[in-house]
Amino acid sequence: MNIHEYQAKELLAKFGVPVPAGYAAMSVEEAVEAAKQLPGPLYVVKAQIHAGGRGKGKFKELGPDAKGGVRLAKTLDEVRAAAADMLGNTLVTVQTGEAGKQVQRLYVTDGVDIAKEFYLAVLVDRGTGRIAMVASTEGGMDIETVAHDTPEKIHTLDIDPATGFMPHHGRAVAAALGLTGDLAKQAANVASKLYAAFLGTDASQIEINPLAVTDDGKLMVLDAKVGFDSNAMFRHKDLAELRDESEEDPAELEASKYDLAYIKLDGNIGCMVNGAGLAMATMDIIKLNGAFPANFLDVGGGASKEKVTAAFKIILSDPAVKGILVNIFGGIMRCDIIADGIIAAAKEVHLSVPLVVRLEGTNVEEGKRILADSGLAIVPANDLGDAARKIVAEVNKAA
Repeated sequence: MNIHEYQAKELLAKFGVPVPAGYAAMSVEEAVEAAKQLPGPLYVVKAQIHAGGRGKGKFKELGPDAKGGVRLAKTLDEVRAAAADMLGNTLVTVQTGEAGKQVQRLYVTDGVDIAKEFYLAVLVDRGTGRIAMVASTEGGMDIETVAHDTPEKIHTLDIDPATGFMPHHGRAVAAALGLTGDLAKQAANVASKLYAAFLGTDASQIEINPLAVTDDGKLMVLDAKVGFDSNAMFRHKDLAELRDESEEDPAELEASKYDLAYIKLDGNIGCMVNGAGLAMATMDIIKLNGAFPANFLDVGGGASKEKVTAAFKIILSDPAVKGILVNIFGGIMRCDIIADGIIAAAKEVHLSVPLVVRLEGTNVEEGKRILADSGLAIVPANDLGDAARKIVAEVNKAA
C-alpha cells in the first residue's frame, strides 16, 4: 500500500525526521489558506499522485509549455494560479504512462534554499534477508539516470534486523554522502530515524529524494515516497486509513476485495492461475508461443465459485483481452469444483472470447468431464504447453 507525499512526511515527522512545514489542500482556496500558514516568502505547490517524476510531468489539459506538477510560488496569487492549474487536471509522468493520473490533492510546503541534494532510501533486500539502506550524492529528479549511467555513485548498506541500526551504520551513510562534521552527525541521525520508521510501520520502502542540505546547514527531507507491506496492515489500522483508493487501478482494487492477486499487463491473453509460480510460468509459456499475457492473476489455493466468477469479470474488464487461458493445479483445490466455477462464471459473464482450460491434480477426470458436458465452447488442454499453443491459435484465428 502506498501513500501520498504529505501523508509520508507527516508520518516521518512523528519519528523525528526533519521535514519542512506543509499542509494538504483539496481545493484552490485550501491551497491559499495553507500558504498563509507558512512563513514564506517562497512556497512549493506539489501535485499529489502515486507516481514519481511530477516535476518534469505535463498536464494533458494544459499546453506543452505549461509547468509540471511541482511549482515554486513567491506570492499567494501564484499559489492560487498553480493550484488552479493542477487540481482536476491529468498529470502525465514517466511513471504514470500515457493515461496519467488526475490530481485531486495538493501539498503546499515552505520553500527552502538548497545547497546540495542527496538520495537516501530504506528497502527490504529479499536476496540477503536484510534491510538495505541506499545512499547517493546524486539526489534529485534524475536518480534513475544515475542508477543507469553511473551506478558506482550509488552505495548500498545492509543492516541485519537482528542487531538493528548501529552507530557505524550512521557513519557509513554519512561517508557515502560525502558529509563531515555536524552534517555527518545529522545524516546519521536522519538515517537512524528512517530505520526506526521503517520497522515501526512495517514499511516495504521509504525513499527520500531529495534529502537536502539547506543554505543554513540543516539536513531536510524535501520529498518522501513510502510504501507498506499490505500483509501487515492488520497491525496498523491507522495507516490503513491513509489508503487512497482513487490512486489505484480499478481492476486491481476490485481483485483485492476477493483476495485475488491481479496485475494488469500489456498483452491480449488473460490468465487465471492458482499459485504465483505457476502464474509466472504460464505467462512465460504464452510469450514463448509468440503472444503476450494481459495480466497476472493468482486465484490462490482455495478458490470458490464466487472467486472464479470475480476473476473472469476482472479479466474481461480489460478490453484488450481477446482470449483466456485457465491453468489450474488441483492440490488443495479440487478440479471438479474449479470446473463448476468456470462454467458458472462463463455463463454469468456471457463469455464471448476463446477459453482454453488446463486442469491437473485432484479429481481431474471429473473436472474434465464436467467441462466437456457443459455445452460451452471450452477448449480442453492436456498440459501447459498444449494450453499455450491452443489459446494463441484461438486468438490468432479470431483476429
